[in-house]
Amino acid sequence: MQTAIRHNPSFAVARVALASGETVRVESGAMMAMSQGMTLQSKMEGGLLKAAKRAMLGGESFFQTTYTAPGQGGWLDVAPRLPGDLMSIELAGNGLVISKGSWIASAQSITLDTKWGGFKNFFGAEGGFIVRASGNGPVLVSCYGALETWNLAAGESITVDTGHMVAYDDSVSMTLRKVTGGLVQSVKSGEGLVFDFVGPGRVMTQTRNPNELIGWLASVLPGNDSPGGAVGGIVGGLIGRN
Repeated sequence: MQTAIRHNPSFAVARVALASGETVRVESGAMMAMSQGMTLQSKMEGGLLKAAKRAMLGGESFFQTTYTAPGQGGWLDVAPRLPGDLMSIELAGNGLVISKGSWIASAQSITLDTKWGGFKNFFGAEGGFIVRASGNGPVLVSCYGALETWNLAAGESITVDTGHMVAYDDSVSMTLRKVTGGLVQSVKSGEGLVFDFVGPGRVMTQTRNPNELIGWLASVLPGNDSPGGAVGGIVGGLIGRN
């Protein structure tokens, strides 16, 4: 599996090239185009319980689609919901913690699981649960806006607003803390909450915050008692999954 990303940083698209009979797992709805002869199968990856856990707790789709290349090989283009960067991250037996909605595709050799991240995550962007990718091979991760990667040395730290976190190596330690405002305000809106990351490892952040976009849309769209309110609810729901 080889990936080539184009149209960064605003409207990134990734082309995934597959050898004969090779497969790739893709988020439902992310496929944009594909070469002739590619076959696909949509299923509840890992069974009903794991699929339900990923969808309800991890923010991913209930179904995942597996694409298989024909004898001569093939390719497919995948794109995220929100405008922004795509990044191919190579795993070599290590784990990667991904914010919900940011996973786009990965090699068949990569295992995805949703786990309880502890109460330190409960009021952050992950909502208490994390998506963890592990194994050997590439993982495609998306973000809203531009993607920045911080390579932290052992003991080096960085503080990130919860809404700007995309992914981090599981070798990185993370804690959540409140920086401003009252506790009630932080719990209700997430304002004033930040992640403290300590290396070694990579931390990936996005230059835009999807939660801020949702808040802005809610402020300008008509209320729920009007026809436009239903549209606003649908738009906010779709964005909230990224």
